Amino acid sequence: MTKTPTLLLPALVLSSAFLAAAAVAQPPDVVLITLDTLRADALGFSGNPKAATPNLDRLAAAGRIFTRAHAHNVITLPSHANILTGLYPYQHGVRENSGFKLGKDVPTLATMLKAAGYETAAFVAAFPLDSQFGLDRGFDLYDDQLPKGSRPTEFVMAERRGDEVVARARAWWDGHRGKKRFLWVHLFDPHAPYLPPEPFATRFAQDPYLGEVAATDSFLGPLLEPHLAGKEVKTLIVVTADHGEALGEHGELTHGLFAYEPTLAVPLVVWGPGAAKGRDERPARHVDIVPTVLAATGVRAPKEAAERLAGTSLLGPPPTGTAGDSYFESLSAHLNRGWAPLRGLIRDGKKAIVLPLPELYDLPRDPKEQTNLFETEKRLAVTLLRAVPEDSVWPPPRETLSAEEERRLRALGYVSGSAAVKERYDPEDDPKTLIEVDRKIHQIVDLYSRGQVGEAVKLAREIVASRPTMPLGYSLLSQALLEQGDVKAAVEVMQKARQGSFASNSMQVQLGLSLAELGRAGEAVGVLAPIAELGDPEAGNALGAVLSEAGRQEEAKRAIEKVLAADQEQPKAWETLGLIALRQGRWAEAREKSEKALAANAELPLAWNNLGVALYQLGQHGAALDAWQKAVTLDPRLWDALFNLGLKAVQHGRPEVAREALSRFVAGAPRARYAADVERAKGLLARLPAGGGR
Repeated sequence: MTKTPTLLLPALVLSSAFLAAAAVAQPPDVVLITLDTLRADALGFSGNPKAATPNLDRLAAAGRIFTRAHAHNVITLPSHANILTGLYPYQHGVRENSGFKLGKDVPTLATMLKAAGYETAAFVAAFPLDSQFGLDRGFDLYDDQLPKGSRPTEFVMAERRGDEVVARARAWWDGHRGKKRFLWVHLFDPHAPYLPPEPFATRFAQDPYLGEVAATDSFLGPLLEPHLAGKEVKTLIVVTADHGEALGEHGELTHGLFAYEPTLAVPLVVWGPGAAKGRDERPARHVDIVPTVLAATGVRAPKEAAERLAGTSLLGPPPTGTAGDSYFESLSAHLNRGWAPLRGLIRDGKKAIVLPLPELYDLPRDPKEQTNLFETEKRLAVTLLRAVPEDSVWPPPRETLSAEEERRLRALGYVSGSAAVKERYDPEDDPKTLIEVDRKIHQIVDLYSRGQVGEAVKLAREIVASRPTMPLGYSLLSQALLEQGDVKAAVEVMQKARQGSFASNSMQVQLGLSLAELGRAGEAVGVLAPIAELGDPEAGNALGAVLSEAGRQEEAKRAIEKVLAADQEQPKAWETLGLIALRQGRWAEAREKSEKALAANAELPLAWNNLGVALYQLGQHGAALDAWQKAVTLDPRLWDALFNLGLKAVQHGRPEVAREALSRFVAGAPRARYAADVERAKGLLARLPAGGGR
């Protein structure tokens, strides 16, 4: 393999382009729009007859459409790091959604435009782009307001919808008129699961992914319309996707496994000053976006940054001669599952993929990548494979993933873990060979989400049996067993994973909580304390909860206060302080702490239950019943809240509420823990009048 300079040659052209662009008289404002998980062929302007994307189609019709655009990663965080830095992932160091952070010394488009006098703001819709991952540098405002401390048993967490993101972005844009503005807007809506709002859910009932795309386009209307109608000042608008979506092609259901065209090809439109109207067939890359914006605005990159930039400006006519290489990678399955790392290169329409079973495709002649030419064109294949930069070789350094980060990424469908690195990967480690395991992983998540937990447990056991060194299998199995109510079996699985060094921080936190649930608080403290000492907030909060369960309230308070000393905006910590106060009989304090938790995140069922207990003890009976009702609405299997609601509703003349709550409690509460309460609930139900009347 050759050294990096093969891919950095275009930067020599870029430096002279900066000099030529430096005299831009009236630099335009800049709007960058990134649409998560948007296939290049899912839009009207790409020729899809089923698409309903009138706003993006209008923009494309008046702008420049790059028909051969590619990403360099097939997951969210690294791909956005590529877009915002103009660097390849091995240059800036962000290689996966979890365990990586953009370094403070890496210039970004925001830092460069900010230094040139631009007002800067970003509005992002999902946790993979949270400010903690380093993309916020250079932005005066980085709006990533997403709820913290959501329920850990969910695989799917509602992202911030596109219309909300756009409304906030428009408000900022309108509030900064008269100044040079750089606005980045990220929408997450096309990401799985595909649940478009009406009217798109009905219109696209047979293709909900296209429904999500259509909804996303409608959300963009208020942002794009003033520009398209000529009511805005001169603005450069760049629209692209971070990656696409496989939708079953090549056996992949979503994205993050392979790097075939359904996930690697992206739409790219540039509209505004310097972007000639029409279709452009030159190879275009995410690393070309920063040079394009800098050329349009006349902003110079710092000398050292300019020398590292991997791309060229897309303004002006296509350059003559051979097109630049485009490096790409897909490392999630390697990092999280221990499978072979995938890297590759596109040159002059030929696409080479480095794997134990290597691949070569001729994209112009074989856009569906059906014919692997590696054996028939081995000389060309070897040339391209050797051109893959040595600097990209795995493994890069990775930070320890906190339990909170892992849980939140899992909730968005990114099931993460940590796998050992091997010196050699064989065909049985190739993701193509393991496609059925990947399908089972997706099936487990789907079954779990639809309540078919028994089937999920069965499939997860099959995965653990077939790949006993893959940490993800243990994570999926233990979570499904917990959902099934078999805490003892889940603990056994988590302990086995911990003994084999396969247990992530998130799993160890869950192990500690589950041990405490089984009455083994001493063991739980032993599991949680070392992780909490590392500063993991979720582990610290879990340690506090376990100490409280064991009756060690003052120690519990100290553990939680450490968490809050590092971050006052930890709703689960306030929730636990509320629980501690309840156990100490401090009703007013319990109410105060619970209200603080709910002010930070109003969808914490445990905090609502704690608040209900505190309010009841303070004589606010109606408000207490309402709080418990909120708790069981958020989590229908929060048994303590169901029992509290049913018991007290009987006493305060709400028989209908009592009957529903107690019936659900009797039907579902685990007998091992709630046997006595279940019998009491049965007795109360027997005394309620038929139909719940007085």
